[in-house]
Parts: sequence; structure tokens; C-alpha cells
Amino acid sequence: MTLTSTWQFWAVLAAIFAALTAIFAKIGVSETNPDFATFLRTAVVFAVLGVLLYATNRFESLGSVSKQAGLFLILSGLATGASWICYFRALSIGNASQVAPVDKLSVVLVAIFGTVFLGEQLSVANWIGVLLIGVGAGLIALV
Repeated sequence: MTLTSTWQFWAVLAAIFAALTAIFAKIGVSETNPDFATFLRTAVVFAVLGVLLYATNRFESLGSVSKQAGLFLILSGLATGASWICYFRALSIGNASQVAPVDKLSVVLVAIFGTVFLGEQLSVANWIGVLLIGVGAGLIALV
């Protein structure tokens, strides 16, 4: 098994890029309407993914996606868009060092939703970690 085949590797990279997203976005929305900034960000993501799919020959026909998978991917896209719009608006008003941690309350919600809707099981240690994330985000938001 190589490092790049582990979920931990990709999750750490996601966290690094999410942190950079907050910093770059905070600077970007300082002089730009947050909704337009979200549009520009989305256009960049769309273009980069298009190039990546083309370069790796990984485009698939829409017919290869089941109706259920398509529905949930559409819902995920709508949720992503709503999240990004809210995130950029929050960044345009607040400090990146406060907005980003509160945004990470999504970790707490994913743990709860994953348990309730997906039947995932978390250990006591996992729940303690989830609780600490929630408490930490709350402390950052209040101060």
C-alpha cells in the first residue's frame, strides 16, 4: 500500500487545501461581492476538474450514472453551492480564523448524520473527539 492510496493522505491534503481556501477567499472577498466570488471560485473548480478528467481520460457518459446516484449527486451539488455561498458571505463579514472553524461544525453534523442515516458506528473515543470539535468551534465563535 502506498501513501497515496490511503484515505488519511487525501483527508490531510483536503484539510490543507480547505485552510488555503479560507485564507485566499478572505482576501478575495475583501473587495468583491461574496456571491460573485463564489461564482468565480466555482468556475475555476469546474475548469480544473474538466482538465483533470480530460488529462486522465476519466470522463463518463451521463447514462452510466444511476438515477439514484444522479439524484444524490445533484442534491450534493446543491448543498455544496449553498455551503459555498454561506461560507463566502460569512468570510466577507467575519474573520477567517473564526469562520473556518465554525464551518467545521460540519464534522459534528456528519458524525450525527452518518450515524442516523448511514448506520455508521463511532466508538466512544470518536464521539469524544466529535464533542471536542463542537466545543472548540463554539469557543472560537464566542470569543
